[in-house]
Amino acid sequence: MRTATKIWVTLALTWPALCGCAWFRSSINSSPGIRWWLFANFGANQICPQVLSSGVGLRLNNTGDIVGRFFPNRCEYRVNDASQTVTVSFGGTGFAWTPIAGRVGFAASATVEYRMDFKLTDDATYVYGVVASNPIPPQFQIGAVENTLVNWATKTPVGYLANAFGSQILSGELAAGFTAIRSDSGDEFTLGHLDPPARPRKPFGLSGKDRVLCVSETAELHPGQVDMAGPVKVTEADQALYLHVHVDGSAMEGFIWPKSVIDPWREGLQTGAPLTLPPQAPNAQFMLNPGANQLRIPLRPGSYMVVLDMSSQLGQVNPRFNPLDILGTGANRVSFSVELGAADP
Repeated sequence: MRTATKIWVTLALTWPALCGCAWFRSSINSSPGIRWWLFANFGANQICPQVLSSGVGLRLNNTGDIVGRFFPNRCEYRVNDASQTVTVSFGGTGFAWTPIAGRVGFAASATVEYRMDFKLTDDATYVYGVVASNPIPPQFQIGAVENTLVNWATKTPVGYLANAFGSQILSGELAAGFTAIRSDSGDEFTLGHLDPPARPRKPFGLSGKDRVLCVSETAELHPGQVDMAGPVKVTEADQALYLHVHVDGSAMEGFIWPKSVIDPWREGLQTGAPLTLPPQAPNAQFMLNPGANQLRIPLRPGSYMVVLDMSSQLGQVNPRFNPLDILGTGANRVSFSVELGAADP
């Protein structure tokens, strides 16, 4: 699972002067032994805090749109100096949209052994994870099925397909390896291997100076469904979130809630609770019309989740009912980014 490999190594922050030195970078990049020692002693302990820090979008393939989310809630790691690998065990819950069944909640876990490496450039640190082995095969268990008429899915061929869908995502994400990049403009992550100076593809880049790009994704959102991205951490009183959202489809809505409110609400949805408003008023609510939308939302310091809504239960927009929606028609394709910057542009 790509979430388990979302590792932002802090080497460039630990030695800013040295990393700015071309001689130092060249010496590190030419010595696999030194790179392993640095990663094992200064990078490996950052794995689990970052794994647990946010959810990650699920795709059926590397270039596809997001169709669900996985939120890890446990993580352990083990460093093996003899083989120069790191074994990561993780688990959590999530959801994905599927035809007929609608939103499917699930629990997933896996243990993966990665060969780790990194490369220093003049403006970024590139961290690589290549799968060495899967000591424990991915485990996937259906939790709740939105459309009650197919709740029997877990005991029929439909249930087999649902589990295969989940296993395909997990196995595909795990086997691809990853590249994580840390730079002054923010952290970036992609499946597969990227050599400097290449960067992951994203729908939007930074739109202003002195901003950090927190999220840049494209999701497929179906009628009656919600999506959520984050958390995004506001650290100072004079900061704001800058949202750029392009909606290919019908009008919808967006909200911002504290992470502490969304986490138990999301867990409830994944285990079968009906879709209703969270128990606390949102910090922000906004319309998202077809085409381009730009918003600036000042917020107090805290950790927040961005919720995208195509349902009738949360806001004022009510998507038109179409019986064919259950098969996947009527979906919105939503490209969006979230930047953190000064409240006064």
